[in-house]
Amino acid sequence: MAGVMRTRRTSVLVTFLGCLLLPGAYTQEDNGEYKGKYLGKLNPYHHQVSGDVWAVDQYTLLLTSFNYDGNGADTFFWAGPSNRPGPQGFIVPDEWGKTNILLRYFNKDFTLTLPDNKKITDIKWFAVYDLSSQNTFGDVYIPEEFDPPAPQKISQLSRRSHNISSESIVILDSKTISIPQFIYDGQGVDAHFWVGLGPQPSSKGQTVPDEYGYMDSLRAYNNEDITLELPGDMTVFNIDWLSVFDLKTKSNYGSVIIPDGLNVPPSLIKVIKQTQSLPNCVQMHKRYQVAWEIFGPQITIQLAGQVDEDEYMAFGLSGAEDSSRMEGADVAVAYMDGARGYATDYNITAKAPCGRVLGQYKGVCRDELLGGLDSNQLYTAVRENGINIITYRRTLISSDPGDKDFPTDKSVYVVWALGRLDKTNNEPSFHDLYPRSDVVLELGRKEPENTCIDFTESNDKFYQREPWQKAEIFDRSVRTFRATIGPSGGKRGYQGITGAPSVGLAWYIEGTLIPELYLRRGLTYSFRVHGGNNPHSAELYHPLIITDEPHGGYDTLSDLAQSKIRVLAGVELTRRGRPRPTAVGPLCLSKHNGRDRRLDDNFPSFKKFNRTLVQTCELGEAGTLVISPNSTWPDLVYYHSFTQANMGWKIHVVDSYTRNGAIAYELSLLIAIATTVFSRLL
Repeated sequence: MAGVMRTRRTSVLVTFLGCLLLPGAYTQEDNGEYKGKYLGKLNPYHHQVSGDVWAVDQYTLLLTSFNYDGNGADTFFWAGPSNRPGPQGFIVPDEWGKTNILLRYFNKDFTLTLPDNKKITDIKWFAVYDLSSQNTFGDVYIPEEFDPPAPQKISQLSRRSHNISSESIVILDSKTISIPQFIYDGQGVDAHFWVGLGPQPSSKGQTVPDEYGYMDSLRAYNNEDITLELPGDMTVFNIDWLSVFDLKTKSNYGSVIIPDGLNVPPSLIKVIKQTQSLPNCVQMHKRYQVAWEIFGPQITIQLAGQVDEDEYMAFGLSGAEDSSRMEGADVAVAYMDGARGYATDYNITAKAPCGRVLGQYKGVCRDELLGGLDSNQLYTAVRENGINIITYRRTLISSDPGDKDFPTDKSVYVVWALGRLDKTNNEPSFHDLYPRSDVVLELGRKEPENTCIDFTESNDKFYQREPWQKAEIFDRSVRTFRATIGPSGGKRGYQGITGAPSVGLAWYIEGTLIPELYLRRGLTYSFRVHGGNNPHSAELYHPLIITDEPHGGYDTLSDLAQSKIRVLAGVELTRRGRPRPTAVGPLCLSKHNGRDRRLDDNFPSFKKFNRTLVQTCELGEAGTLVISPNSTWPDLVYYHSFTQANMGWKIHVVDSYTRNGAIAYELSLLIAIATTVFSRLL
């Protein structure tokens, strides 16, 4: 599969016309970057004004290589419908959306949006204009009957097999394609979104990451609106078709031809060029790539990920010989802590953070905690342009019996993940991104393999969603709460509501994901606990406790850390002085009903998300936790799991069971915080 595609012939003509810089032409510069429809060079009159002006869309101008010495008295970006620049115009806000007097610019590129929904077709000129002197320092004119770039509808996907269908596809900009009401049965062998050159789809092409950035074989789609971003520096101008293509059977399930000369907006997404130093490289996800080289008895591995500063990258050998399985895997967890990088050796014995289970460590644990060694040797670590690049080495055959050997004579199943670090201890929390299907690598291949693509700057609209609305239980008649366990709801659920990393599971109180509880002092409340009663389970044993700190996972903390926490309910001490949970009950667990949990972010509300879950409960009496908040309780406490952090949320302890009382309580908290901050400033 070619990593770089040749440009089709029509684009060569476009580039040639672009070199002429004809006003109104859609152009690509010499470096192949499409900027939209060219309006022309600014006519330079005064104050060293110069630059090129492009129409991005009907509302937006792009200025490139713009210069202005900043010495005008009352100078603005200015536009109007009159025949030539003059006082009968309006201010165009600067690149920050401000209408301040212009300062100095030197060789700057930026976009300007016309105010009040005005369109480029509503104006005849754009200028750098001084209101005091009524002088034009530079201007460009809009051609008559100008047609600005705009999203373009093209044909539907052809219906060849596997129930492929869609409404008319929309080219949103030069890198972004919308497929409305997309249908695919998901039964292909190894189907991908696939683009290439030529009269019809063929095996000579390149994979386009799906709407979430995955490179895996496509899932089933049922009448879904999806948006794809072409990888690297690829645009619609250097592809001839888009297909749903099976790489194993070389079958085209459905496709559409991309017309020539589309008058679409340019994509302003920045392509981040990266030089790959190792011969083998595989793109695991739009945001993540793994490279390697074997030399002698060692393997060098480089992980490159477009991650936040509090995120980790994981990669390693599967826990199974015949599939990619997290349990039993031997992985490196790589991250940056300031300027320092880490690639720590971990073993995964359960899909849970590392914790003690009956005196033994289980979960995602560092080898050193399991009696082994950290076999990874950090080589280089750097963070540039929002990308962590961490390189480490280890021997193919490790002396640590807990490590797996890297085979060079056969293929091997691997696992990978991206997720957030729990910054309290720099340990990995439950992963947000991970493979949807098996991943097989031939590490010792004779011919190098490289399917990696350039990163593009993170486009939040594809990956971020608004958190679900937080839930509250503020009802004086409710004195008994049923506490069960369920999925944390991805980035819109626990993570979005609390801002903390998730372990994948969370408390459901009265069937609602981590609601904030309002309890009145002087009243007695009872929690009926269904968090699991098998202490041998690292993943599904969650006694309920209440403490004065927001983190949770009391049993995983050191003695020193425990001594700083006030446990208000749910723990008693043994004869040896060790903490033991008291609110233990049979498990009631809500699960995804065969649905991929990575689609959790698609749900606009918890209510709709919850309808897709199926709850199963073990037999037995619920555990009971009875509390009576009194005057010694803080105004804010938290319900937690005894064994794992970041599963519960807030309990507000109030004196009055009225909304006014709650508002007064919130106000008092704000005043207290403000007073503390002010006193520190003094």
